[in-house]
Amino acid sequence: MSLRLSTVILPIYRWNEQGREVWQQAEELGFHAAYTYDHLSWRVPFRDRTWFGAIPTLTAAAGATERIRLGTLVTSPNFRHPVPFAKELMTLDDVSSGRLTLGIGAGGTGFDAEVLGQQPWSPKERADRFGEFVEVLDRLLTQGDSSFSGTSYSAFEVRNIPGCMQSPRLPFAVAATGPRGMRLAAKYGQAWVTTGDPSLFDEGTPEQSLAAIRGQVDRVSAALAAEDRDPADVPKILLTGFTPDYAKPFTSVDAFVDFARRHAEAGIDEIVLHWPVADTIFGHDPATFERIATEAHAQLR
Repeated sequence: MSLRLSTVILPIYRWNEQGREVWQQAEELGFHAAYTYDHLSWRVPFRDRTWFGAIPTLTAAAGATERIRLGTLVTSPNFRHPVPFAKELMTLDDVSSGRLTLGIGAGGTGFDAEVLGQQPWSPKERADRFGEFVEVLDRLLTQGDSSFSGTSYSAFEVRNIPGCMQSPRLPFAVAATGPRGMRLAAKYGQAWVTTGDPSLFDEGTPEQSLAAIRGQVDRVSAALAAEDRDPADVPKILLTGFTPDYAKPFTSVDAFVDFARRHAEAGIDEIVLHWPVADTIFGHDPATFERIATEAHAQLR
C-alpha cells in the first residue's frame, strides 16, 4: 500500500466567499481525501470565530468536487445520536456518489462535551458510549430496517432506505489509542486513525513520538489479527499537527518527505495535513503547503 496524502479543512470558510474554492483546490492539488472536523465549536482561537457544521459543509463540498474522497475527522457521540446521524450519512454518501468516509472517535472533554447542558462523561462512560455508538451506526447503515435497545442509545424500526452507495456501508475510520478503542477499530473499522501520543506534545521528542506511533500501529495490528483480519488491508492514518515536531515538516518539501518516510516506515499509510490557517498552530506557509501536495508524492513512491 503506497503512502497517501490527504488534507483536513477546518469548517471556517463562508462557502460562497472562500469555502468552495478551498475544497476545489484540495481536489486540484491531488489529495486523496479532504476531511473536516465535526465539532460545534473547537479550542481557542477558533472558539470565538466562524465555525460551520460538518455535514452541510461536506454536502456542499460533494457538489463542488468530483473525485476527492470526503469525510469527518472525527465525529464523536458528544452531541450526536446515531439514528438521525445515520440518515444524514446515508444521504451524504448518495450526494457524494459514494465518496464518504466517516472518521469517528470517542470525543473528549472540550466544549462539545457540555454544549447540550450535560456534565462531561468520565473516560469509562466515553468509551462505553463510543462502543455502542459505533455498533448502532454499523447496524443502521447496513440494514434497511433496524431496532436496537442499548444502555445509551435505542432505535425502533428505523428505515434507512435505499442504504449507502458503498457496500455494505460507507467506511469507518476509527480513531483510537487505547485497547478498547483498538478492538473497536479492529471489529468495525475500514481504517484506523491516530494523532500520536498526546502526552508527548509539550515535552516529548520527535523520536519518542515516532516510537509511540510505531507501538500504536503494532497494537492495532495485533487487534486486527485477533479479529482474523489482515492488518495490511486496513489503512493506518496519521492526523498531523499534534506531535512534538508539528511545525517542522511544513518548513520545506524535503523536511516533509523525511517526516513522511519515517512515519511510513513505522506503519502509517495515510498522512493528513491541515489546510493552512494563518496565526494558528496550523499557520504553515501556503506556498510550501502546495509544493508538498504536488511534489512530495513523486519522492514518496
